[in-house]
Amino acid sequence: MKKLNFALCIATVATASTLAAQGNPGPTFKTPVATVAANIAARNAATDDPPTWAHDVARIMQNKCQVCHTPGSIAPMVLVTYEDAKKFADKIKQRVATRRMPPDTEIKTIVNWVDAGAPQGDMKDAPPPITLPDPAKWQFADKFGAPDLIVKSRPYTVGPTGQDKWWRPETDMGVTEERWVRAIEIKPSVPLGKRVVHHVLTTLEQDEGPMLQGLASTAMDHTPGARPMSGGLFMEWALGKQGEIYNEDAGKLLLPGAKIRWEVHYYAIGKEVPNDQVEIGVWYYPKGYKPKNRTILNMFNVAAGSELDIPPGQKTVTQNYITLKAPARIENFQPHMHMRGKAAMMEAVYPDGKREVLSYVNNFQWNWHVNYIYADNVAPLLPKGTMLVFTAWHDNTKENPNNPDPEQWIGWGDRTVDEMAHVWVDVTYLEQDDFDKKVADRKKAAQIKP
Repeated sequence: MKKLNFALCIATVATASTLAAQGNPGPTFKTPVATVAANIAARNAATDDPPTWAHDVARIMQNKCQVCHTPGSIAPMVLVTYEDAKKFADKIKQRVATRRMPPDTEIKTIVNWVDAGAPQGDMKDAPPPITLPDPAKWQFADKFGAPDLIVKSRPYTVGPTGQDKWWRPETDMGVTEERWVRAIEIKPSVPLGKRVVHHVLTTLEQDEGPMLQGLASTAMDHTPGARPMSGGLFMEWALGKQGEIYNEDAGKLLLPGAKIRWEVHYYAIGKEVPNDQVEIGVWYYPKGYKPKNRTILNMFNVAAGSELDIPPGQKTVTQNYITLKAPARIENFQPHMHMRGKAAMMEAVYPDGKREVLSYVNNFQWNWHVNYIYADNVAPLLPKGTMLVFTAWHDNTKENPNNPDPEQWIGWGDRTVDEMAHVWVDVTYLEQDDFDKKVADRKKAAQIKP
């Protein structure tokens, strides 16, 4: 489940070769995406005929777009049938040509199809319809069954107009014994919840004592700071992310009496959404099982002290640095910016001075906060003393099609029209002997590859 097909039709591109991406769990296809793209390219090269929906475009939509552009899901238009796509053809072309919604190598095919009048073609060539995920159901249930625990936020009515709202209730989780968590999924309501919820933060309120429990001894200086009743961030959700599944040797810890402190960012969509609730589903490890490591969700701030200075009509670069105080495995990379955000990068500067790019998103789109998860065999293993370097690029010029007002000075703020620059990164801190073994095992595996 950690290595899911990237079936989202999104405009965020990760160029690090070691990256495996996880967004919504997409449908299963008989023909791999790369094969579909190669077949289309070969056909276009062999004929002057324009692409058609049946022979070319329908397959692209199935592989890259329909997981979100389907009834009851989060996208504003449905792209399941030829009639659906024909109606929105000009808008589709505009989105892909400007790389706001590009299916990567298939951009030219879609643009040529629209320019040719969006022909349907012979429907005998069309692929059969695919079975799409039901947005009302728990997507991780296919792997783990029904959640062991479901917690709902208190109801909130979102008005049809007005400023953004931040709903911060607290909910008792009903936990009566210590349990380790294998997976978490956050699910806004259907059909309108995903349209009014920008993001969700959940923080654990539980009695950890002076230090976080279950943490590697080498990382015991990682404490919840001035809030001894906090177990830290539980999970973050934004459009483009489904949930989190932890490595088999790690997880999250729930203690008796645990509560969730919610932060739900709502915004108006022109109609009232009454009594909206967000749900969080939790899957446990078997009772009595204790993984070796506890994974910590970090909000690494690219702008030190939450200070951003983005002048009107300018492009800016912001950097910040974090030094790991213990050996660690980095599990994922999820940048968070708003409408002027353009790119984000995470690098490692090792204790010996070596510098390496771990992840780089070069076409960030603010409405898709994709969580990129490293495959098990390439998740960065970083020694104690490694410096993580985070860089963010913002574009406050008129050339940025997402920019609402290039004449405004922009700083840090919670509203969508303000800006942010941070990354969500799950860090699993390791005992030194465990770290050394993982490094040795990976080197050995690399040597025996054919």
